[in-house]
Amino acid sequence: MSGVKALNLAQSYPVGRKLFSKPEVFRAVDTVTLDIAEGETLGIVGESGSGKSTLGRMIAGIETPTSGQVSFWGQNYAPVGTKEWRAQRRWVQVVFQSPASVVDPRWSVHAQVREALTAHEKLAPSEADDRAQDMLDMVGLGPMSHRLPHQLSGGQLQRAVIARALVLKPRLVVCDEAVSALDVSVQAQIINLLLELRERLNLSMMFISHDLSVVRHISHRVGVMHRGQLLEIGESTALFEAPKHDYSRRLLAAIPADTPRQRRQRDLQNFAAL
Repeated sequence: MSGVKALNLAQSYPVGRKLFSKPEVFRAVDTVTLDIAEGETLGIVGESGSGKSTLGRMIAGIETPTSGQVSFWGQNYAPVGTKEWRAQRRWVQVVFQSPASVVDPRWSVHAQVREALTAHEKLAPSEADDRAQDMLDMVGLGPMSHRLPHQLSGGQLQRAVIARALVLKPRLVVCDEAVSALDVSVQAQIINLLLELRERLNLSMMFISHDLSVVRHISHRVGVMHRGQLLEIGESTALFEAPKHDYSRRLLAAIPADTPRQRRQRDLQNFAAL
């Protein structure tokens, strides 16, 4: 199968223990099974603490599940930290919420994109420079490539982080609240950029967010998480128009309706589901 498949993924963390009793654990992700096809964007929504970011880290191969497994284009992830795992890491990249926390303030954005490339490939200096610059051009930062991070706006810095991730030509990109810290107008620009890059580079994406409107716009399919469980997953339009689970209906009801007509339709659907 081309793409990513997760089977019965679970993740538990110890939260302390009482005297003469077994250690207590918190089950952050509880037996989740899903797949992401080649070129597809799977959106994951849920409230804070629902387990969506933990699920994303396991799908990205940067956190080992307590149980279950992830296969990446037919190959299981190697144990975290091994030589084989480091080789696999170039094929899956993560874009986090705060770009300022994942860049080196002393290096230009060109140098950081170039360094990500040369860490995984043996290239002549001129070729590495050209590929880094081509990637920065692709995300709209060509004229700003030699600026330092503090000389860029939040949206520009997120473009630089996206360039650093995509210069390695990954198959999968996990976006974990990648636009939530940006202004609404800048969010739209970054989402449109991701849509353009997805088509141009045939990327598979996992887009994690609490912003349901953004998820609906970018995703082919959407999964709803609550208390570590994947309650339902389905085609984006179908799920937003007719969610099957009570929690999903409550979650979607929080999205502001664009028109009074949409509000009445939603009220009728919620009433019919009672």
